[in-house]
Amino acid sequence: MANEIPTKGILKSEALKQYILETSAYPREHELLKELRKATVQKYGNLSEMEVPVDEGLFLSMLLKITNAKNTLELGVFTGYSLLTTALALPKDGRITAIDIDKEAYEVGLEFIKKAGVDHKINFIHSDGITALDQLVNDNQEFDFAFADADKSNYPNFHERLLKLVKVGGIIAFDNTLWFGFVAEDEEGVPDHMREYREALIEFNKKLALDTRVEVSQISIGDGVTLCRRLL
Repeated sequence: MANEIPTKGILKSEALKQYILETSAYPREHELLKELRKATVQKYGNLSEMEVPVDEGLFLSMLLKITNAKNTLELGVFTGYSLLTTALALPKDGRITAIDIDKEAYEVGLEFIKKAGVDHKINFIHSDGITALDQLVNDNQEFDFAFADADKSNYPNFHERLLKLVKVGGIIAFDNTLWFGFVAEDEEGVPDHMREYREALIEFNKKLALDTRVEVSQISIGDGVTLCRRLL
């Protein structure tokens, strides 16, 4: 099918991917996250690949707990799998500012967020990323952790604003930075509809590698998560 999204993941062995999911990811997946994942597939079909995979969700949950994050920012929500993951991981008084231009998709997940009893932790902002981030900067907001999973072409612009919002020592996580593995493949072999973000992410990854304001770690999970710890 034209413009279909590839299966998320950079592992070239489908058997290994299934082993990871079935052995350590699916058994640990919260029941409401499982229900949300199934509801997303039912409503959005192939577009459900935009959701973070289960093993990545578990990674994010542990990272939030290790860093003792309490006030977090999520840029790009879709139906809210990573948002619910975060809400479940944060302490009772934790807070999440969630930004997305698609309120309808967010409301798909809101049903499960309410069932989990964590909706009080979430402040949803129905907006594009740049406008919302600029307002947060103007309001002098500060966050412990930020997860960016929105317009990949705007990652450099998000990065500059997130550096003003995330505290020194805090974490900024950028999702999809290996873009289904296409960043390491010749453009001729990449589907046309995947090429714009491939090029944008190649340039963004180069930029991050040279950015002395952050410590960077490229995590090979999902289709790539880059962790940036703010130094300055």
